[in-house]
Amino acid sequence: MAGQDGEAPAAAPAPASAAHPPTALADAGTPPELARLRHSIDNIDAALVHLLAERFKATQQVGLLKAERGLPPADPAREARQVARLRALAVDADLDPVFAEKFLAFIVEEVIRHHEALAQDASAGPSA
Repeated sequence: MAGQDGEAPAAAPAPASAAHPPTALADAGTPPELARLRHSIDNIDAALVHLLAERFKATQQVGLLKAERGLPPADPAREARQVARLRALAVDADLDPVFAEKFLAFIVEEVIRHHEALAQDASAGPSA
């Protein structure tokens, strides 16, 4: 809800829970700068997990569409375009493009595995 001046009120910090303890800040004797950096890394890791979950939700839908239409689980031409695009993004972001390509290959391998399973399920037809 917006405040009187039209700006959204500041969000209160979320309480630490047992499921998500602030590990980087909880280490006694850790220098504050190191704890701050580790906390930042923990936040980035959490964001990556959520982004990957969203990506796999989308690729699951792609796999279902491919299975329904009898399309192959893999699309080598698209994969090659994606590798080139990701490598360029990595260079722009000062990230090792070889690492970025390996990371994408790992994800695509898992996606194709899911798509193959969906295709196999679709070809088997409805179960009795």
